[in-house]
Formats: sequence, structure tokens, C-alpha cells
Amino acid sequence: MKMNMKKTLMWMMLMLTGTATLSAQTAADTTQHEVVMETTMGTIVLRLYNDTPLHRDNFLDRVRTGYYNGCTFQRVIRNFMIQAGNPQARQVSAGDTVQYDVERRVPAEIRYPAHYHRRGQLCAAREGDDTNPEFASSSHDFYITWGRNFSPRQMEYYADQLRREGRAYVIPDSVMQQNYIKYGGVPHLDGGYTVFGEVIEGLDVVDRIQQTPVDHDHGDRPLEDVVILRATIRK
Repeated sequence: MKMNMKKTLMWMMLMLTGTATLSAQTAADTTQHEVVMETTMGTIVLRLYNDTPLHRDNFLDRVRTGYYNGCTFQRVIRNFMIQAGNPQARQVSAGDTVQYDVERRVPAEIRYPAHYHRRGQLCAAREGDDTNPEFASSSHDFYITWGRNFSPRQMEYYADQLRREGRAYVIPDSVMQQNYIKYGGVPHLDGGYTVFGEVIEGLDVVDRIQQTPVDHDHGDRPLEDVVILRATIRK
């Protein structure tokens, strides 16, 4: 019994050491990883953030295995965002509803205000707050923000609304407000979803995709599939 206990303790120590080593390796990755996503409407290049290592590594793993090759943008909402990655979309015809698929979750890495939902941000989709109060992310579904441009008055009204709701902690600072005014975005998602990268090339492609006609009665699915032909790691 004592020998078994000793072996068990040694095994646990090895496991803990290995886990710590992996965590250190993940945190130590300082490469500015970029992913090239070729779609039927053009090419989008994404840069991943290193301060969201769980999401970065999960996304890179998906790309390495070719998971996104052949996936469609199954949910597109004009002046809001484009969403892709649901495996069920492969079996559903264009225009039909795609049910949200829950495989495994990635713990939230919300780095607000460092990262927020200005236009062209790469973010992780997730289930709603009622079933997912910890804001954990889907391991496959992602979205790219588009949003709309706000006027200074609209930003002031939005800040007042957040104060009334007791959410003053997500009021955009002056720099964020100027970006939402000049470039656009989706500020009401700030603080609730993990932002783990950004578009560095191909924002015009995102614009074309977000304007594609959709079937609003079937989950905002494009009437013609917008397909990710291939996703590769550039560096």
C-alpha cells in the first residue's frame, strides 16, 4: 500500500510538472501568428493575440488540422458581424437554418479594455449567458466584427445607458469612442466575449461578405454559401 501511494504521488508530481511546463510554453510564445483564410469572396488575413493564448492555440490547432477548410459563413448579419465554423453547416443547404453546435468550450479570456469590438476583430462565439454564465467560448465558431459607425451623440447616449444599467465598467474610453465613431464596431458586445485577433488584410472582403443576401427566417444564413476554401498559418 505504501509503495502504491508513493508511486501515485510521484505520478501526480510528474503530471503537475508537465502541466506547468506546457502552460509556461504557451505563455512564452511571442510569435505574432498570422492565418490566411481564402474564401469564395476573397482572402482575409488574421493576426492572433498572444495575451489570449488558449484561444490562439485552439484556433491554430483547428487551422493545422484543416478543420476550417470547406466551412461556410453560416450566419451573416449586415452592419453587425460574419460568423463561421459550425460543423453542422457542412450538412445543411444554403439558406437553411444551422443549429448551434456545442462540442467543447474554451475558458473565457476577455481582455477588455485592451481588446474590444471595433471593426475587423476576430472573436469567439459562445452560448448565451443563461446557459453559459462563465462566458466560455465555442472551440470552433468564430466571428469577425463589422458593426456600424456611431456619432458622438450616440456614444454619449450609449455611455449614459450603461451607467443606468450599472455597467459603467464597460463604457468605452475616449480612444475607443473615437474608433467607434471613425471606424465602426459593435460596442454592446464589449466585456462579454473573447476577442483574440484582428483582420490585418482583407477588410474589404469582410465588407462584401457582411453585405451578402441572407435568409432572415433561417438564422441569417446566406442564400449562396460563402465558403472558406482553405485556411493556412502564414507564421
